Amino acid sequence: MHKTLSFTKRNLLEMSRDPLSYIFCVAFPVIMLIIMTIVNESVPKDTVTIFRIDNLTGGVTIFGQTFIMLFTALQVATDRSTSFLVRLYASPMKSRNFTFGYILPMLVISMVQTLIIVISAFVISLITGVELSIPGLLLLVVLSLPSACFFIALGMIFGTIFNEKAAPGMCSIIISLGSFLGSIWYDAEQAGGVMYDICRCLPFLYCTKTARSVVRMEFGWDGFLFPLIIVIGSAVVLFFIAISVFKKKMKASMA
Repeated sequence: MHKTLSFTKRNLLEMSRDPLSYIFCVAFPVIMLIIMTIVNESVPKDTVTIFRIDNLTGGVTIFGQTFIMLFTALQVATDRSTSFLVRLYASPMKSRNFTFGYILPMLVISMVQTLIIVISAFVISLITGVELSIPGLLLLVVLSLPSACFFIALGMIFGTIFNEKAAPGMCSIIISLGSFLGSIWYDAEQAGGVMYDICRCLPFLYCTKTARSVVRMEFGWDGFLFPLIIVIGSAVVLFFIAISVFKKKMKASMA
């Protein structure tokens, strides 16, 4: 545990020194929250509600987590490209120590990011006159952690497999797919058809549905419990894949 916490502290400090992490992980999601709220003022209120702040808050929370995936991949890929990890491989640290050491600081950053989004959303709700549940906003900070684990584990896999030049490109693809197939900027369920069928086959939609249901304090089976189970299951699978892939890379580097 001490080894994991020491490595966690090091990674958290590395992220805090990178100004881009503040721009993409904090500022950009809040900017999107403001921009889409302005867009909402220009669309028909009776037919389009996806940009209303009670729906937008959960969607932007998931959108912000995709950038945490990007910085996780960058952190892992950058460490692999230097002699830093090679030296640590010779230490008594296990692959699980490395994995948790990367995941834990990103979870902290995710919680801070969500808290900032929640505060911004509450201020916007006061300005626009749309009522938001304060308990729902607070629960979002905690109940968005499974989706954060999903994206962080995905970022660690990309960072382990690809180098520091290729990993961001792969993450950009997931950011685009996650935004579109996750029904963040449009209502996939209302659109229906083949696109909705595709969305239902991937975890991104369930991440967004869970976050939006928490904000609205709706904890039914279809809107919350079932999506949450899918998200947790996907996160657990990717977590073990991340450990396995990292362990293989670790053994290959020591050979």
